[in-house]
Amino acid sequence: MVNNLKVFTGNANRAMAEQIAAHLDIPLSKADVKKFSDGEIFVEVRENVRGTDVFVVQPTCTPVNDNLMELVIMVDALRRASARRITAVVPYYGYARQDRKVAPRVPISAKVVAEMFMAVGVRRVLCMDLHAGQIQGFFNIPVDHLYAAPILLRHIAGSFENFIMVSPDAGGVERTRAFAKRLNCGLAIIDKRRDRPNECEAMHVIGDVKDKTAIMLDDMVDTAGTLCSGAATLINAGAKEVHACCSHPVLSGPAVERITDSVIKTLVVTNSIPLRDEAMNCPKIKVLSVSELLADAIKRIHNEDSVSSLFV
Repeated sequence: MVNNLKVFTGNANRAMAEQIAAHLDIPLSKADVKKFSDGEIFVEVRENVRGTDVFVVQPTCTPVNDNLMELVIMVDALRRASARRITAVVPYYGYARQDRKVAPRVPISAKVVAEMFMAVGVRRVLCMDLHAGQIQGFFNIPVDHLYAAPILLRHIAGSFENFIMVSPDAGGVERTRAFAKRLNCGLAIIDKRRDRPNECEAMHVIGDVKDKTAIMLDDMVDTAGTLCSGAATLINAGAKEVHACCSHPVLSGPAVERITDSVIKTLVVTNSIPLRDEAMNCPKIKVLSVSELLADAIKRIHNEDSVSSLFV
């Protein structure tokens, strides 16, 4: 049952929102989300939402600040139009990497974003593969944290043989170990040293990758420096070939060019972030949809059913 349920979206990833609405068998609700000539964002909800359960699908990806403002302004408009409950569906949570103080006088921007959501009237958050799971604690409202793991696991199990899961850094070991356990395969770790933001130097491989298909796993790929240098390290360590999987294809700056020129055979990503044309035209990049997973979660939240079975 999806009565009294409405799904809205801004301009961040309309294609995903349309897919979610199709899985729910409802039309995507109407709202105008535009910019004035000076860059200010204007929102007008074009249908009645009084007393309804509203979900706003809006990953806060590039351009991060525009998409973030679209989301909070849409929520304010919906709250003032008397929506019963507003859930922010944020498949990719921008500013998630700024989740703690790493120097004396820096902000915790992920917490600032959480406070913005709550201040404008978000009453529940549905997100996927947060860069740091602790971000859930920045909210004083329910947070449903989904994982793209079921989709990625199904792809890996059906596509490769004699493979080993590889964490590109120490921080991703727990995630990669969980995949290796589910796939009943080995685990390797790339030891690296990061000299400055978005740049790293891969050092050596911990684990036996010789003559195996190495599958690197990360939550996001930004400039792809970590991924590409790690792939080269794996080949030097004797890996037969290297593939990569990630949930969020940020792919900023020279990322697509680096991936194209690298030894990586394929990069499998989800549609949590829409790919720009350059990435869409890259033959190495394959996109898997998580729209059905998000639609299932939305239906369960709306019907007050358990969402825990979707957590992997």
